[in-house]
Amino acid sequence: MSRTDQHHRIDYIEFAVASIEAAKRFYGRAFNWTFQDYGPDYCEFRDGRLTGGFYHGTPQPGGALVVLYSNDLDVTRAGIEAAGGRIVRPIFDFPGGQRFHFVDNDGYELAVWSEV
Repeated sequence: MSRTDQHHRIDYIEFAVASIEAAKRFYGRAFNWTFQDYGPDYCEFRDGRLTGGFYHGTPQPGGALVVLYSNDLDVTRAGIEAAGGRIVRPIFDFPGGQRFHFVDNDGYELAVWSEV
């Protein structure tokens, strides 16, 4: 995909986190993301398609809702809980699929959806 094709698409997401190492443990364990450290105060993450970053700062829960896709909501939910996440809205139906919401270790609420 050329950069022209990416116009107006989400390209990067950043999260202020209390602990970069804790964020890496959570997202690595829950979703198998990979990481590249850029010094002690910044870490890039990759999910295989999208990149983003964690930086040391005051967590800012309540920002935009980031929605992840899953082939199996139950397996993903179990991985989130095993990594220390908390489900705040159980699986529910919506037009086009099902989803649930969770809160990570820094208080960020995210959602995961799947087609039915």
